[in-house]
Amino acid sequence: MSSSTPPFPPVSLTERRKAETRMEIARAAAGLFVRQGLKATRAEDIAQAAGIAPRTFYRYFAAKEEAVVPLYEAGARRWVEAVRAAPPGTSVPQALEDAVRSTLRPGAGMSSDSWVWARTLIRLAHSNPSLRRVWAEVCQTSERALAEVLAARVPVGAAAGDNDAEHADRAAHVDDAGSADSADSADSAERVDGAAVDARLRFAAAVAIAAVRAAVEAWAADEGTGEDPPGPAELAVANLAALRDFPWDALTES
Repeated sequence: MSSSTPPFPPVSLTERRKAETRMEIARAAAGLFVRQGLKATRAEDIAQAAGIAPRTFYRYFAAKEEAVVPLYEAGARRWVEAVRAAPPGTSVPQALEDAVRSTLRPGAGMSSDSWVWARTLIRLAHSNPSLRRVWAEVCQTSERALAEVLAARVPVGAAAGDNDAEHADRAAHVDDAGSADSADSADSAERVDGAAVDARLRFAAAVAIAAVRAAVEAWAADEGTGEDPPGPAELAVANLAALRDFPWDALTES
């Protein structure tokens, strides 16, 4: 995948409808988990609340815990997309911090009910191994997506040079041979573009995702006993300070 390609590419009408159905099921599941708890909720209960047949539920999700994946993904998607949409010239630390300020607040693309559900679901993930696994997998996927966004914002000198040389070698090989297998060509392009996500950028993405994850988990676990406890955005910005001294400029000089 090219580093300039959005991590969440446009989808067809059919895929959008499927996504809408998934989200409807997710909201139904979240509502039941919040009201009656995870253990007391069956997949059949979720299907009934969503107005679908149990067999339809299982076409979308393998287990009841997985039904809330779309809600977990929605928050991660908004944040990663906000980083990608940051104005050109914005430093990466600033883009990361601005993104959490604009997305990790009530009303930032989420209804009040969804905000309450998200907090409860993250809290439930702490105490339930199955739900914790689902939450961890969403965070891992977001880490890969953010790494690609960072690769587009921070052109790594060595990676860019290697890509140019390898693409040139590939073109020469095709000219000499007269033809090349299209599948092999596509596979080669993916490998070339994948190499452009420098290991240091993958590390930075992992740190950024961990910073945000720790923040929202701390916020979700807070019972609100303090007078004015910090919200997830404030906690995330404080954690992201760890990346302000990351050698971003050195990457472009590699």
